[in-house]
Amino acid sequence: MSFSAFLGPNGAGKTTTIRILLGLLRADSGRLDILGENISLSRTRRKIGFALNPDGLYDNMTAEENLEFYARIYGVSNARQRIRGLLESIGLGDRGGDKVGTYSRGMRQRLALARAMVHQPEVLILDEPTAGVDPSGQIEIRQLLLDVSHKGNKTIFLSSHNLDEVQRICNRIALIDRGEIKLYGELEDLRQKMGGNRVVIKTAGDIPAYLLTELKNLPQIGWQTIRDRTLIFAPPTGTEVSDIVSLLVSRGVRVEEATRQTASLEEMYAAILKEAEPAL
Repeated sequence: MSFSAFLGPNGAGKTTTIRILLGLLRADSGRLDILGENISLSRTRRKIGFALNPDGLYDNMTAEENLEFYARIYGVSNARQRIRGLLESIGLGDRGGDKVGTYSRGMRQRLALARAMVHQPEVLILDEPTAGVDPSGQIEIRQLLLDVSHKGNKTIFLSSHNLDEVQRICNRIALIDRGEIKLYGELEDLRQKMGGNRVVIKTAGDIPAYLLTELKNLPQIGWQTIRDRTLIFAPPTGTEVSDIVSLLVSRGVRVEEATRQTASLEEMYAAILKEAEPAL
């Protein structure tokens, strides 16, 4: 199971890349493979489900009719049974006979996801699956995607501007800017690497100048800075939070709180794009 996010500012090339992956646009050069097979092959494309923006649903057809139409395209057997199961799984079991034009944005997004899964693909490619959806609807769609990823053992690749959402559900990210990948890898590994694995210690009193000088000269604790009564360290591998706390306590420092922090996705995003800004 892999749940990957495709990030970047407007105009970075996310939607263009997704449309190339789906064979809707032709790349100027290079080769694109999914599941080890070239995307130009029909058997490869049948392994992919997708939901784009706009959603491509037919307003004058019911939810069931929309799914039946795509099921016929993909040659799905036992389509009626498959459709009933999908509608129940997305919480629309009692609205399958209603025309899609009467649906809310969140309901449409869920139906678009069901349509993407109607032929039981191995890979789902989603472009902004929660865009324009209210907070409660976003929560429902996030949970639905997690269920699909874990229970269905599917690979999900989604484009999103919602960094909090990505941080909650994705385990891998790729950050694109001006058509180039600027950052790629496991989210947790990248957070630790870019955040320097910081240790933040809040103290109950001021730190004497002589002690600050001592701390700055101890490489094993990775001194960084002090903000008011908060000490920040970036210790090397092998140094535990408890090691730093014990050292401070032995010097008479009253420690109120000690935490280990990694970089947030928002911090990484801002840092990478700032580095990529052209010099004036």
